[in-house]
Amino acid sequence: MLQLFYGGTFDPVHNGHLAIARAARDELDCPVNLMPAADPPHRSPPGADAMQRAHMLDLAVAGEAGLRVDRRELQRAARDPESRSYSVDTLRALRAERGTTVPVALLVGADSFVSLPSWREWRELFELAHFVVADRPGVRLEGMLPAPLAEWTSARWVERPQALGSEPAGRIFLLRQPLQPESASDIRHRIAAGLAWRELVPAAVADYIADKRLYFTVGPGPVSV
Repeated sequence: MLQLFYGGTFDPVHNGHLAIARAARDELDCPVNLMPAADPPHRSPPGADAMQRAHMLDLAVAGEAGLRVDRRELQRAARDPESRSYSVDTLRALRAERGTTVPVALLVGADSFVSLPSWREWRELFELAHFVVADRPGVRLEGMLPAPLAEWTSARWVERPQALGSEPAGRIFLLRQPLQPESASDIRHRIAAGLAWRELVPAAVADYIADKRLYFTVGPGPVSV
């Protein structure tokens, strides 16, 4: 079975994240492992720290068949607080753990995929995993990929999700899904500004944010989706 990992800051997890995860679960017929990024070294964490973000993910996926939280990035940071969290390192660790023949895929938004040439050792990623690219509002992949990425990926696209299960890595599948307007940066802004925000996140997550007073003051956290 394909092993699918959905990484991100999830600061906070919102309904758009869950819509993508559910669409991927259903289209690819496999569980989705939501993998929160660790706190960056040498500066304050994003709006919520890593443990709070992981707990919000736990709340969000409770009772959701086929959605689960994978804490490997947080565990690696706990072992080495000075380490940076690079996707290529995560995938190499996954391969060391699960072998080279198991189909593995990364689920990313179209906006992240367009920026792939800025990732560390980005070409090596295709030796380690497939990519499942989720539609994002306002992002059209056709004609928008940087030239090096377009050239590198031109022969890797597949039309059927089943194709990802026949090889361990190297293919790309475009996930069509209902586009959601939510973004984590907008939710953080709304909370800090006293605007409506609760309907944009799962109810249990909204209660946790309110109880812990997360994001109620503006912080320097990164823009995230």
